[in-house]
Amino acid sequence: MEEAVGPGETPVAPDALAGTATQTLVRTPAEADPVAALPDRAFENLLVVSARDHPNRLQTRLERAGRDPTAVGAVPVLPAAEAYDGDLWTTDPVDPDDLTGLAMRFADAMEHVEPGTGWVLVDALGVLLVYADDSRACRFFQTLTSRVRARDVRGVYCVNPDAVADETYERFRAMCDAECTLE
Repeated sequence: MEEAVGPGETPVAPDALAGTATQTLVRTPAEADPVAALPDRAFENLLVVSARDHPNRLQTRLERAGRDPTAVGAVPVLPAAEAYDGDLWTTDPVDPDDLTGLAMRFADAMEHVEPGTGWVLVDALGVLLVYADDSRACRFFQTLTSRVRARDVRGVYCVNPDAVADETYERFRAMCDAECTLE
């Protein structure tokens, strides 16, 4: 992972998520695994807003990486709910076109994220743009980043820049402290 600064995206650090930024927008290719890019300390208290993986798949990824799924929570953002009976702590699934419901479930889940040490990962912001217009998605993202900042936890927000309009990407980026690329 390389951190980039400004429009030229000049790399400045090999582990961008280990830096001091509290809110990081991560350019994530479709085939990349955002969970694998997190530093070890993130897995001590992590909430994943997962629009790309069902909790079963997320738990499998964590276990394969040697992570304890009981320290990870998930807000499943799924168009069709499937049962989950695993070790992650989860909210009820929410449909990706229900940004109000997603905000409510996220607010409830944030109660389990420890101030000062917890982490929040949104694994696929672009999925929300399939179901909501850019304006609504940006307002939701602003609410999300505000709640993460208010809780004093680190936020990592993944988006495939090829899947969103340049203007929307720039709006997302303006709400974050740093930007980096997951390769």
